[in-house]
Amino acid sequence: MYLSLAFGLVLLMLAGDLLVRGAAGLAARAGLSPLIIALTVVAIGTSMPELVISVSAALQGSPDIAIGNVVGSNIANILLILGLPALIYPIVCNARGLRRNTVVMLGTSLLLIALCFLGPLAFTEGLILIGLLVAYLFWSAWEAQRHPEDVTAQTKKAEELMEEADHKLSPAGTPVHMAKSHIIAFILVGCIGLPVGAHLVVEGGTEIARFFGVPDAVIALSLIAIGTSLPELATSLMAAFRHRYDLAIGNVVGSNIVNILGILGINALIMPLPVAANFLHFDLWVMLAAALVIMAIIGTHGTITRSKGVMFITAYGAYLYFIFHSGKDLV
Repeated sequence: MYLSLAFGLVLLMLAGDLLVRGAAGLAARAGLSPLIIALTVVAIGTSMPELVISVSAALQGSPDIAIGNVVGSNIANILLILGLPALIYPIVCNARGLRRNTVVMLGTSLLLIALCFLGPLAFTEGLILIGLLVAYLFWSAWEAQRHPEDVTAQTKKAEELMEEADHKLSPAGTPVHMAKSHIIAFILVGCIGLPVGAHLVVEGGTEIARFFGVPDAVIALSLIAIGTSLPELATSLMAAFRHRYDLAIGNVVGSNIVNILGILGINALIMPLPVAANFLHFDLWVMLAAALVIMAIIGTHGTITRSKGVMFITAYGAYLYFIFHSGKDLV
């Protein structure tokens, strides 16, 4: 069960990376702008591991893993994924357009809490979430047209992904298009590897939870959530090394929005997701508190200093300690 979980997480990361590279190469070869690539391929593609794990868990009768994966990932994205890079170099939160997107992230968090308290996340709730995601993508495109001088974090991320996939630049500084065979291979391997990896993660995680008497929700909120957030962690750490503040913070904000609106929205369309008591009484509020903290920093154009990074990581460690030692009482 440990090998299944470990191999599944590795396969998810590799397959997700290949899928995004292949899709980005396809979009570039089709002549799409970096903005369109960022708003569609990259934003959704980097959340594919969370999507596949959540859908697989729900279909296998483990809705706690489906919801816990998203809630846990959003908590980890702020406290861990921003905390660790801040230890390397302080993250300045003054990128243009960052505040309005953080407001959207906070709004989606509040909406999710409200929907969870109203009952299971079912088809109607799924339509609402997916509709809001589509509206958000169109709004982002409209804002980009209004402010063409803005180079968003997701756009930079898309460009870097294409450069990494091509491994070289043309003399003019423009990424060379990937070969068609490479694009097809990347997409096929990614599409095959994601569901296989998701199945292994859900199977291994569930077995571990049952063996130790730990609820599925706790495993999803911790181990699986961290595993599916590793691509975001790698991106943010590299951004910190390169002093790319907007990439580090934008990576987290965008991922959290897609996780709530897209991942849970699709899951709710497939089948109803009952919300366990521990989510209503504790985990959702931790997610909201983390969003409020980062909103306060970004709203004042502040900086995530090393000391704040230590506080973030300490808070995340305390959260993990609490859910592991209190998990049985929370469910």
